[in-house]
Amino acid sequence: MDNRIFGYARVSSADQNLDCQLDALGRFPVQQGQIYADKASGKNFRRPQYQRLLRRLREGDVLVIKSIDRLGRDYREVLDEWRRITVDRRAAIVVLDMPLLDTREQPDGITGTFMADLVLQILSYVAQLERENIKQRQAEGIASARLRGVRFGRPALERPDGYNDVIKSFEGGEVTRREAATLLNVSASTFDRWRRADTN
Repeated sequence: MDNRIFGYARVSSADQNLDCQLDALGRFPVQQGQIYADKASGKNFRRPQYQRLLRRLREGDVLVIKSIDRLGRDYREVLDEWRRITVDRRAAIVVLDMPLLDTREQPDGITGTFMADLVLQILSYVAQLERENIKQRQAEGIASARLRGVRFGRPALERPDGYNDVIKSFEGGEVTRREAATLLNVSASTFDRWRRADTN
């Protein structure tokens, strides 16, 4: 039986356009009836067409995608899907905008899987380094801002008029914690936070 060629395209929101990806897949060529496409948001990443495609993929088939990030939202997910397709399903992957990511058997008998897996691991490593660099730069930026007196989070609630009187009533046992919070028109947790701040 001939190896089948499938295409997959995805955009992350309904207002994005699939045309560029579909045109590239058509030029490969992938037959129109063999292209699956999803419009999936970051919050809802079920990708029903991708799941249908996976159910059809079998050993020897080829999956063509425009770019590697069509397989997942981050490199961990991309690696998981890459392994699912190339190892579990034993299908090949062709990434159009990265010719090194082509796992098809080459005419001279050399498989592209080794090179593609190596490139993918390097990309994954670089992506992980970039994530760590972003976290480090973010932490450094926050520390620098704090040194300059920048405050983060919601501004603290001002204590209302009558706060001191309610505190005296609470400390004197005349009102409970919850009653004191109600009198001040705040939550019990805000009342507790104010009390802790007063004792520090």
